[in-house]
Amino acid sequence: MRRTLLPAASLPAAVGLLLLTACGTEHQGAAAPGAGPSAAQDCGAGAGTGPATGADTGSAAGSGSPDGEEVVIVGTGTRPVAGRALPCATYSVTNRGTEPRTYTVTLQFLSTETGTGLAMPKETVRDVAPGRTVRRTVTPDDISPDAAAGQAHAKVLTVRSVPVVEEPSRGGACPSTGVRVYADDGDAAMGLRVVGLHLENCGTRPYRIEGHPRVELLDEAHERVEGVSILEGGDAIATGTGADGAPERLVLAPGEHARAGLVWRNTVDGVTGDPVNAPYARVWARPGAAPVTVIPEFDLGTTGKLGVGPWKRAEKERAGAARPGGR
Repeated sequence: MRRTLLPAASLPAAVGLLLLTACGTEHQGAAAPGAGPSAAQDCGAGAGTGPATGADTGSAAGSGSPDGEEVVIVGTGTRPVAGRALPCATYSVTNRGTEPRTYTVTLQFLSTETGTGLAMPKETVRDVAPGRTVRRTVTPDDISPDAAAGQAHAKVLTVRSVPVVEEPSRGGACPSTGVRVYADDGDAAMGLRVVGLHLENCGTRPYRIEGHPRVELLDEAHERVEGVSILEGGDAIATGTGADGAPERLVLAPGEHARAGLVWRNTVDGVTGDPVNAPYARVWARPGAAPVTVIPEFDLGTTGKLGVGPWKRAEKERAGAARPGGR
């Protein structure tokens, strides 16, 4: 069994909060490098701005700058939807890095009176160019009718980002590599985590793979995670997950699929050190392949181990059965 040592990471979390005020219309815009979001009649635009940042603040650029905010709530409020006044939030995403990135932003709406969670929409903001700011408005439609208008507040819960050239692909145009690689939503039970890596040959030629995908864990700052052993075979962590068995030589015809499992436990032992959390996995389907960065949100506890199963031929999957990039 081959073991490769990688890094221990911690997840500092920064969260901002704003009360709801007025609401306007949705707008998407871009600003010149160094400029703030352009003025727009968004949800509560002009009602006040301030840092409402997720855990990825300042890390996408890799500069370590304390003021390198990536996501800011621009305005919050309510808007009429089907006869109801629903809370809304406008936020801006700024890429302070040097390459185009795709962002996944998770917001949370809560009751101002009780603090009860009302909705947790997840937004994908694709292909934000370096130095650009994109503005989006979200109005969750799954809030309880008991949530009175104006009695909610919003915050940015998490922010994740991946380089556009390493973005997972589930549908749409086939990547230039001829293959799609992505992660599913995973399964968790009694502290055991299993996330599937999926590969589809969407090209026009056979695609050959053998053995295990190469996996590298990354922390919130997209740095390699140390102190974690990457083990070949999911049975190194637990049996019966489908991520075990001997490696095979596979030749995938156009339209065929393969799957490999990522298996870990989130057990915490106070004697062995601090828990390790790592949002990202950089995946190489085979030697020489272009890497893809997925977002399994690893909570490895203090186990220090991740099992990677071998590629296995899989049946064609139903559209929408998995979400690109995470679980």
